[in-house]
Amino acid sequence: EQLVESGGGLVQPGGSLKLSCAAYGFTFSNYVMSWYRQAPGKEREMVASISRLGGNTNLADSVKGRFTISRDNAKNTVHLQMNSLKPEDTAVYYCARGGYWGPVNYWGQGTQVTVSS
Repeated sequence: EQLVESGGGLVQPGGSLKLSCAAYGFTFSNYVMSWYRQAPGKEREMVASISRLGGNTNLADSVKGRFTISRDNAKNTVHLQMNSLKPEDTAVYYCARGGYWGPVNYWGQGTQVTVSS
């Protein structure tokens, strides 16, 4: 089993990034998938979750209207589209199996997102 994130990097305030997470070794469509983030000195927090078939999503209040979570069960991938990025979005972003509607039982290795001018 493996979750591999990609798409992080350095972006200016107001910019956009799209994170992707590829899943291997399990039946992807059987699981809720989520994105979490952890900023330096802070606890890990949930950013967004998406139900197994993608019909329901949940977003943290801090990212509503700016971030979108989506999934492609045919390609075993989940994405996080991040727009209007702010410096406070700077964090390591983790792909997670599970979340919001149930416990997380597997984590990716994380990808760094830095929002700075």
